[in-house]
Amino acid sequence: MPVVNYQKYVAMLEKAHKEAYAYPAINITTTDTMNAAIEGFAAANSDGIIQVSTGGGAHASGNLKDMVLGSIMLAEQAHRVAEKYDINIALHTDHCQTDKIDSFLKPLIEETARRRAAGLPNLFNSHMYDGSAVPLKENMSNAVELMKICAKNEIILEVEAGVVGGEEDGVNTENVGKEKLYTTPADMLSVYEALSTVKGAKYMFAATFGNVHGVYKPGNVVLKPSILKDGQDAVMEKYGKDARFFLVFHGGSGSTIEDIHETLNYGVIKMNVDTDTQYAFTRPVVNHMLVNYDKVLKVDGEVGVKKLYDPRAWLKAGRKGMADRVVQACNDLKSTGKSMGR
Repeated sequence: MPVVNYQKYVAMLEKAHKEAYAYPAINITTTDTMNAAIEGFAAANSDGIIQVSTGGGAHASGNLKDMVLGSIMLAEQAHRVAEKYDINIALHTDHCQTDKIDSFLKPLIEETARRRAAGLPNLFNSHMYDGSAVPLKENMSNAVELMKICAKNEIILEVEAGVVGGEEDGVNTENVGKEKLYTTPADMLSVYEALSTVKGAKYMFAATFGNVHGVYKPGNVVLKPSILKDGQDAVMEKYGKDARFFLVFHGGSGSTIEDIHETLNYGVIKMNVDTDTQYAFTRPVVNHMLVNYDKVLKVDGEVGVKKLYDPRAWLKAGRKGMADRVVQACNDLKSTGKSMGR
């Protein structure tokens, strides 16, 4: 099935919002991780979101380290592969910091605009602007300008207020003050008041409630999902129930099922899963190498076993491991079996 258009994407988000489930948003960096994500969604009969970060895009372009080129390459591959499956896939770009708006976000939006002018579908369905490192007023000013451009091209914008802890793609927030890990109801009101000025535009909001990128030992991360409820309640009390946000859960890897399910009741319709799928891909590869150590290496003058050191052998194992973890994410987020189909 083709990558969804704007109308189908909005319908996906609204259905999840209404029925209290969420879509796993799986980061990809290669053709194999892209295939694993789609294969996992298909196995779960779940629609889903595939996303590319600035680092993922740079990696996909090899030594060129061109995050825009790599993102375009991965998106084009996903378009071609997704149309062979019977589930809906949306394409998204992950955290784009303020200093990369002009070098990453805008070039990708311009690529979609170029394609639309030629009668082609959008390259990406949504993009994330992460303005959490700048004051909220500046964050929202930038977001409003980006939303105007996105709205013209039927693109959904994701924004963030508050800081997701940990480290991702070289951006380290491990030493940020803990109070910044929790978005306040006042912050959520400010976000709504700023973004609702762009009439007719759709957006997602990553409010933070102690989220951390990566996986940490129990007790190191304290999630407070009730923060999402408090913020949603404040916005709806002042502006009505239609003001309720499409919320995004960042740092989903390693979270307890109880915390995940609680957030679904408060409007989370997208949860980013990256660290867990990285591990799920790598673990079977490690097993392959350890079990077949004397066959994947030419030891003591031997020649090894070609079919075992062929990259296709161990990449296939990694792909399956990651696809299985995507199925688990669908189960955790209650999207399994809920594909909207055609």
